[in-house]
Amino acid sequence: MSATQAQIEAALKEVIDPHLDQDPVTSKCVKSVQIEGDKVTVDVVLGYPAKTWTDQYAQQLKAKVDAVEGVGDTTVNVTTKIVAHTVQQGVSPLEGVKNMIAIASGKGGVGKSTTAVNLALALSAEGATVGILDADIYGPSQPRMLGISAKPESKDGRSMEPVVSYHLQSMSIGYLVEEETPMIWRGPMVTQALEQLLKDTQWKDVDYLIIDLPPGTGDVQLTLAQKVPVSGAVIVTTPQDIALLDARKAYKMFEKVEVPVLGVIENMSIHICSKCGHEEHIFGEGGGLRMAEQYDANYLGALPLDLRIRVDTDEGKPTVVADPDGRVSQIYREIARRTAAKLSMKKKDYSDAFPSIVIENT
Repeated sequence: MSATQAQIEAALKEVIDPHLDQDPVTSKCVKSVQIEGDKVTVDVVLGYPAKTWTDQYAQQLKAKVDAVEGVGDTTVNVTTKIVAHTVQQGVSPLEGVKNMIAIASGKGGVGKSTTAVNLALALSAEGATVGILDADIYGPSQPRMLGISAKPESKDGRSMEPVVSYHLQSMSIGYLVEEETPMIWRGPMVTQALEQLLKDTQWKDVDYLIIDLPPGTGDVQLTLAQKVPVSGAVIVTTPQDIALLDARKAYKMFEKVEVPVLGVIENMSIHICSKCGHEEHIFGEGGGLRMAEQYDANYLGALPLDLRIRVDTDEGKPTVVADPDGRVSQIYREIARRTAAKLSMKKKDYSDAFPSIVIENT
């Protein structure tokens, strides 16, 4: 006697996707269940990149379905389809970019730029097409972190081609000025420069554009939140109270301008001694988790205070590409998958499916 679809779905519901925190049936990732005698084929489509994890997930689902009475052989296909998600009202999506994720912090020195570049590279490692925009006009750091000193090319004299490093499309004011030249600009010039960097760059079929914001909640952050089509924001903090205080301000800013906060990342969470292996919470413990719970936000993960992370980025080869199989890179990939998964649960953007209606007087 063959198993029923209800039995198969009940078995699939026993496996929780750790990135969505839901089973594949409830999250509507199961697209089809085919039963032919004792053979079962299940097609699962994830809305986020997870190349290094899908085989493991498929095996977990297969094991549950195989245990159903009447099932002899199970095939589970897990694929990914990344779609565009809605942005703030009154802001049009950017051509060549499906989703923009702003990486923010209330204060400087919490490792936001390092987290942003490794997060972008981790999303790329998981199979997505990724770009990164260095929105810190006063202190651009992505050129050094990506090991780039080239100037962007222009094919038409009006727009710029993104500079590519480690399969990552990137743009920064740091590509256009000398590294030690200070940007002595007032607020309006900075916001105009940010808009030009974003809109005059020929991004090419980018699934996720990571925007590395400067610290604080000033002109640049407000411009981005009000004029730039952002799909979601991620708050980076360290566990100590003074950093959390400012991280809360960043959270409130995005809330006021109706940009959904995808979650909180706690950086420099724990220090592991390179000599003896002793673990110590130098900056306090669990601050990011408490903040996430307070605001009912997602806790995306914690990163250690690790010498390698600093050395790798200073040398222009971030940890995700310098040591792709190391534990720190695994943590970055887990956080990247969770971030993209949380975005995949937001409303989708169907604007491309509708024709533009133009009324002309004839």
